[in-house]
Amino acid sequence: TPVPGGRLLGPLFRQEPSVAARLVLIVLLALLSHLVVKAVGAVSERIVATTQRHRSRLRFMAQQPKLVTLIRLVANTVIWVVYFVATGLFLEECGVNLTAYLASASVVGLAISFGSQGLVQDMVIGLTLIFSDAMDVDDMVEIVGSATVVGRVQEIGLRFTKVVNLYNQVVFIPNRTVANVSRFPQGGIHAYADIQFPAGVDGGKAIQVIRGIAHGVWRQFGAIVLEEPVIDSVQTTQEGGWEFLRIRFLIWPGQGSLIETTFRQQVLKAM
Repeated sequence: TPVPGGRLLGPLFRQEPSVAARLVLIVLLALLSHLVVKAVGAVSERIVATTQRHRSRLRFMAQQPKLVTLIRLVANTVIWVVYFVATGLFLEECGVNLTAYLASASVVGLAISFGSQGLVQDMVIGLTLIFSDAMDVDDMVEIVGSATVVGRVQEIGLRFTKVVNLYNQVVFIPNRTVANVSRFPQGGIHAYADIQFPAGVDGGKAIQVIRGIAHGVWRQFGAIVLEEPVIDSVQTTQEGGWEFLRIRFLIWPGQGSLIETTFRQQVLKAM
């Protein structure tokens, strides 16, 4: 039996499943993208944990924190693009003009970009630091910006660079303030101490005593003296003929006063 108004309601009922299916597809796509991003984040964190446990054997992964930053950037970009497209398609199904939606989003994005220029600068400079290899994670660096910071790089992010200084403080440096980066390829600076032997001194005994002092300073000031001191063989000058012993320290940058004070005082007292 013909239903009153069937000619009008029939096409509408035939269209509703199509619209619902499209909305479900959009929601499923957004959920799937979100799950993929979560999986990528979990895998990256797993890689970071593995790198920390096996750093000595996985030298290829020494720059993993940089890779994690890039993975998170790409993942977040993908998920926001998917959300943006899904929202536009949803609004289009609800009768909103897609062109008006894109225009409104452009205006909002332009306003946000003007209001957050510092954030944009941080991200751009952060990507520059990552891709240019100006510094790597675990590098000993001196960063000159609004203030000078010396320390070991813990993380290079999109907004901040984290540096651990001598006092074990984690310093967050906004990327836009980084003006100059100085790297210490050896992980610190070399400090040399030359000890001249008095005439008639027992060289073997003197070397033994000095070696004990150098190792004592290393054990006591392990945060400043970064490696075991290297003691060279006794050398003799061509002019004058006196003998001296050279000790090489690898120390935290800017902490050379330790050699000038504590080590020197102990050597003078022992000699």
